[in-house]
Amino acid sequence: MKDQAELLRHRMKEREPAKQARTIAIASGKGGVGKSNFCLNFALQLTAQQKRVLIFDLDIGMGNIDILMGKTPAHTFVDLFRGNKSIHDIIELGPESLSYIAGGSGLSQIFHLDHEKFLHFQKEFEKLMKSYDYILFDMGAGATDDSLNFIASAQEAIVVTTPEPTSITDGYAMIKHLVKKEEQLPISVLVNRSLHDKSGRQTFERLQMVVRKFLGTEITFLGTIPDDRAVLQAVNRQKPFVLDHPTSKASRSLKNIAAEYIKGDVAPDIPASFMEKLKRFVFER
Repeated sequence: MKDQAELLRHRMKEREPAKQARTIAIASGKGGVGKSNFCLNFALQLTAQQKRVLIFDLDIGMGNIDILMGKTPAHTFVDLFRGNKSIHDIIELGPESLSYIAGGSGLSQIFHLDHEKFLHFQKEFEKLMKSYDYILFDMGAGATDDSLNFIASAQEAIVVTTPEPTSITDGYAMIKHLVKKEEQLPISVLVNRSLHDKSGRQTFERLQMVVRKFLGTEITFLGTIPDDRAVLQAVNRQKPFVLDHPTSKASRSLKNIAAEYIKGDVAPDIPASFMEKLKRFVFER
């Protein structure tokens, strides 16, 4: 496994794609909505479409991407600042050639970087932009000033919610924070654990109506994933459900969501890169 991971990192260093990676922040207004599980399985469906994907686990204190895969990472994001490691040194290899960077304890330190450490992070992160098609940030649930800086710096945000009224309310609160932070940020909504597609669509439409009325902005419907026992079974087995139960209702829905996402992925005219925006949010506001 170590040799395989080193080979992957070597290939990442040499790759020079036509365009830079698209940065996507995946967030939720509350915990327990399946955000990290969606992030992992969405990433795997993107890899199934021949895309190179990296997951950053930025869920402070609750990072669990590695647990969902049944992996024990040798390094975490914290090692980038503690052990003179390069960004490629801390990349771990998941199933189906999926790359990920685990969170680890002490992750909160990265949100309070001085200029020297920030420049180190900037230099290392820019190496990744030429190595991947998509970089997914699995953010912690809820909104803090620090996490909002990361989310608002991405090219887009995906907010995960469920049809439960409290989840919708918390999802709206997250969207409100993001619009206030960066009104130009494209925001999509993923409705998880819906009884059926119609219910998921109705959940989004209720949320969309409130966002239009009170925030004066538009959000996009990414899709809905049905409530499926196969998902719980896969979590208990520490396996991604798209691999453990590839023909389940949830897997089929997510496959369609990923295919439609790639089809509609058009590089927007972004005035600033992820790191430029993050630097502005962290040091200039």
